[in-house]
Amino acid sequence: MVPRPDARRKERADMSKVVKTPAWHVYVVRTRDGALYTGVTTDVARRIAEHRAGGRGARYLRGREPLEIVYRRRLGERGLALRVEWRLKRRPRADKLEIVASRLSRRALLRRLEVTEQR
Repeated sequence: MVPRPDARRKERADMSKVVKTPAWHVYVVRTRDGALYTGVTTDVARRIAEHRAGGRGARYLRGREPLEIVYRRRLGERGLALRVEWRLKRRPRADKLEIVASRLSRRALLRRLEVTEQR
């Protein structure tokens, strides 16, 4: 028996369901000694817990507790988050502190760091 054309179309539609990818965030953490650490993740709370636990967290943050999240921004795609992190890490401390203090929106942050969304 030959399947009907509309049945094939329904099969293809089921197979092409898009899996939603998690949104990526950039975050800045202040340590006990006032140092600023920048990172990216899909779950900021989980990542901070990993940093505090020490096992899977950044080596730089070990022994620098307490850690305080001073800035975080949802960016969307991983590539965009990585570009923002790269640019933010290379900014002078004074610029980072200004970004943290002014609580820049996503759009303002991208503009400030001169990062474009590549679509």
